Amino acid sequence: MTVISSWAARGLNALDQAGSWVGLLGIRLLLAYEFGVAGLEKFNNENWFADIQGDFPFPFSVVPVDVSWFLATWTELIGAAALVVGLGTRFWAVGLLILDVVAWVSVHGAHGYNVCDNGYKLPLMYALMLVPLVLSGPGRLSVDHLIRNRTGRV
Repeated sequence: MTVISSWAARGLNALDQAGSWVGLLGIRLLLAYEFGVAGLEKFNNENWFADIQGDFPFPFSVVPVDVSWFLATWTELIGAAALVVGLGTRFWAVGLLILDVVAWVSVHGAHGYNVCDNGYKLPLMYALMLVPLVLSGPGRLSVDHLIRNRTGRV
C-alpha cells in the first residue's frame, strides 16, 4: 500500500467515525427546527383543520378536527424536542413521517412539486430525511445511543 493510499484510508476511516457521531445530528436538528416551528404556529393559532378535514386520508378524515389539531401540534412540538436530543428517535420519526404524509396528501400534493406554490417539495424532503432516522436511528451523539450502551441492548 502506498503512502497516499494509506493516508486516504486513514482519512476515510476518520470520516466514518465522525459520521457515526454527527452524521445524523444535522438531519435531526433541521427536522426539529422545521417541525418545531410548525408546532408553535399551530399552538399559537386557530384550528384550521376543519377546512381541510375532507382531504385527510382515511382514517384521519374521520378523527374529530380538534383531536387531529391536538395530535398534530403536540407531535410536532414533542417530536422536535426529542429529535434535538435523540430520545425515542425512531418512535418520533415514525410519528412525524405519518404527519408529513398526511400533510402531503391533504395540503401540498395538489400544488405540484414547487415550494413557492405550497407544493410537495418540502414534505418530500422531510420524508426522505425521516426515513434514515427510522431505519438507522439517531446516530451515536444521542440519548438513545447512550441508553443502548448503558443497558447493553443492541
